[in-house]
Amino acid sequence: MIVELYTSAFCAPCRAARRVVREAGRLVPAARVTEVDVADHPDLAAAERISSTPTVLVRDGGGREVFRAAGAPTLPQVLAALARALEP
Repeated sequence: MIVELYTSAFCAPCRAARRVVREAGRLVPAARVTEVDVADHPDLAAAERISSTPTVLVRDGGGREVFRAAGAPTLPQVLAALARALEP
């Protein structure tokens, strides 16, 4: 499963989202956490329909999106999404 965090350099809420995503990755070692700066990768952000930062996506093992949060999600929200990503 994958947790994707879309950020931008001057985004204050991105720091909070980064902390939540990192903690979720620590608690769920099977989760692969990636961070994408939308200024560095605008094509990827556009392809994923990212319109604000931070945005967090959680994907299951097959790459299917099971969760999307625009803004900084809470740790319980990300952990619940990771649990959904593990469901068959």
